[in-house]
Amino acid sequence: MRTVILIGTIVIILVLGKIYVFPKSENDKAGGVSGGAKSGGKSAKAGAIPVDVYMVGMETVENQIFASGTVLPNEEVTLMSEISGRLVKLNIQEGSSITKGQLIAKINDRDLKAQLQKVEFNQDLARKIETRQQKLLKVEAMNLEEYDVTSNNIRVLDAEREVIASQLEKTEIRAPFSGRIGLKNISEGAYLAPGTPIVTIIQSNPIKIDFTVPEKYTSSIRVGSAVTFNLDGDLFNYAAKVIALDPKVDESLRTLRIRAIAPNPAGKFVPGAFVKVKANLAADNKAVMIPTEAIVPVLKGKKVFIVKNGKAEEVMVTTGLRTDKKIQILDGLRQGDSLITSGIMALKPHTAVKVK
Repeated sequence: MRTVILIGTIVIILVLGKIYVFPKSENDKAGGVSGGAKSGGKSAKAGAIPVDVYMVGMETVENQIFASGTVLPNEEVTLMSEISGRLVKLNIQEGSSITKGQLIAKINDRDLKAQLQKVEFNQDLARKIETRQQKLLKVEAMNLEEYDVTSNNIRVLDAEREVIASQLEKTEIRAPFSGRIGLKNISEGAYLAPGTPIVTIIQSNPIKIDFTVPEKYTSSIRVGSAVTFNLDGDLFNYAAKVIALDPKVDESLRTLRIRAIAPNPAGKFVPGAFVKVKANLAADNKAVMIPTEAIVPVLKGKKVFIVKNGKAEEVMVTTGLRTDKKIQILDGLRQGDSLITSGIMALKPHTAVKVK
């Protein structure tokens, strides 16, 4: 009897286990698989890198070039002696103004004046002889050959007189233009040889400004273009006008030399001074400008990342002008592209991203 009761109890336990225990386990397994799938989806979504996006569009950009320049005088010359001789007069005051044609230096000319006087005496005698020979020639009292010798002698003396007069002119050194006298290099009483520097004259009103720009801007600057400049430590902008462009680009630096001119009535701009030059070029109304932090330098140039179908895509770009916060894109991006501006260092092509 006990055996029957024991067997019946075991059967009841098995039935109850079938009903309550095993189905629940299967449900638990099913629920576990379903929960795992959901967890995996959430994990994949959580793995996307959050990024900031900048919508690419068109902007108007003021095209400006900044360059370093040097102030040059309008005219500058170092006066030198053309002949040898003792300096008998030096009519200059260092740093003072001078007018065109003013006498600066005088070289001893006594020997040249004596030579000129001798030639003039010979000229007078030759002309008197020629006059008498003309009368004799008319009455056929002398031959034509003798007369030709006398006539030629007069022409030779005229040429000698011109040579001596030219040498006398070189004994006086005069200012070729109005300007200011520099520091003298010699004193009165010194003996000068040909090529000896005496003094420098500088004309600094107006002044010239020389500066260089990259060769890619050679087609953007023309003679007559307006530029502005300021002195080092002076924030005020002064106007100048381009008067000449070097016809050749510097092969080593790939730059073009440009010369501008500006008035200087008060003498504020000193030749040789450093200036900062700004040239305004034509504005670009359809420029693609992006934040500079979006640019990634690479071996072959520059690249950016854009969002496409939820993933980061790599795009090579060509850059142009740069401002303090943005840089121009000449090729590679189009209007409407979603440009990634943050988390760039963690990105690779086809990386899943999530816009913040």
